[in-house]
Amino acid sequence: MRNRRKSSNLAWIGAILLALAVLGGVGYANYRYAVQNPGGTDFLVHWVGTKSLIEDGISPYSDETALQIQEMVYGRPAVAGEHELRVAYPLYSIIIFLPFAFVDDFNIARAAWMTLLEISLVLMSLLCLRIMRWRPGLVVLAVFFLFSITWYHAVRPLINGNAVILVALMLTGVILAIRARHEELAGVLLAFSTMKPQVVILITVYILIWAIARRRWKIVGWFFATLAILSASVALLVPDWILQNIREVLRYPGYNPPGTPGAAFAEWLPGIGQRLGYALSAMVGLILLTEWFIHRKAENRAFLWTVSLTLVLSQWSGIQTDPGNFIVVFPALVLLMKGLQDRWSAGGGWVNVILMLVLLVGLWGIFLVTLGPGDSPQQSPVMFFPLISVLLLGLYWIRWWATHPPATWIDQFEEP
Repeated sequence: MRNRRKSSNLAWIGAILLALAVLGGVGYANYRYAVQNPGGTDFLVHWVGTKSLIEDGISPYSDETALQIQEMVYGRPAVAGEHELRVAYPLYSIIIFLPFAFVDDFNIARAAWMTLLEISLVLMSLLCLRIMRWRPGLVVLAVFFLFSITWYHAVRPLINGNAVILVALMLTGVILAIRARHEELAGVLLAFSTMKPQVVILITVYILIWAIARRRWKIVGWFFATLAILSASVALLVPDWILQNIREVLRYPGYNPPGTPGAAFAEWLPGIGQRLGYALSAMVGLILLTEWFIHRKAENRAFLWTVSLTLVLSQWSGIQTDPGNFIVVFPALVLLMKGLQDRWSAGGGWVNVILMLVLLVGLWGIFLVTLGPGDSPQQSPVMFFPLISVLLLGLYWIRWWATHPPATWIDQFEEP
């Protein structure tokens, strides 16, 4: 017995040392990348904003902070037509940036942040497999994990240092917590995910509607309580932070590239583009309201499908966003692959491999072909459409299996 315990302890120690070695290697690789490839501006903005607040007592939303960020990126103040690089997150987002703000070397801080985002991508993939109860074969599983950290909508936010990867992990945690009936945790995580409110506003509305309809009051209570505590605590540092934040949010679309499909249409078709955007937003709103009403008391399988649909259609709702935020739809992609696996049984694994390869090569190819010209090439608004189109078609293709599953699938799900 003692020998078994000793062997078990040694195995755990070996596993921990191996994990630390891997993390150290990944962190060092990220540092070398950060030194050789300037960038990570999404992280830089909030790193500087948080440092300004904790070191100098200057509001992250101030012109002084914005000028400091612009000097670091451009070597001068931003000129007309350039991104103004201003903080637009709610002030309580400093909680996640605070540990990195104590690091004075930006490259070291960026490398540590990238490592955290990479860990988050892997954790999110594991959680999605557990949520969907998808157990692919070894080959499909290997392709899945490789895909999850190399596809366009994971690498882009990783390189830019976009906190949306953490938000996506939080949303995945919310779904899993709801399934496991850890309602307090679900409410807390949902509140923290609002640090990127434009990304989560619609999914938050649906989850709260669903929780109220299902009388899951703890989710609602813990969400609002956590949000109130977060908002009030940072008000001690910047009393009028909400007004300052609203001002920055309203200012943001003026200097940011097209942030909605409608804005992209308006750029391509000056005559009718804006009206097409309004029509798309109206159609998205009608679809969501219909599905929310139908699935306001949905059990787990239909709940997962409606959550996935909401995450997907949020990107076309007309709320300001960016294809760099599309990592939040990853659970919807995993649900689709789970449905394909069940639909075609053994052959479904290879269908999923083909789907992942097509998305991997296709999305990177579209990005490279449509990349804007210039010294600082910009992502084309075209990237708003490929992934969301595929997922929207796929989700409606599996709608029947998701909401009225056959015995081979229904038995795998428990009511949340």
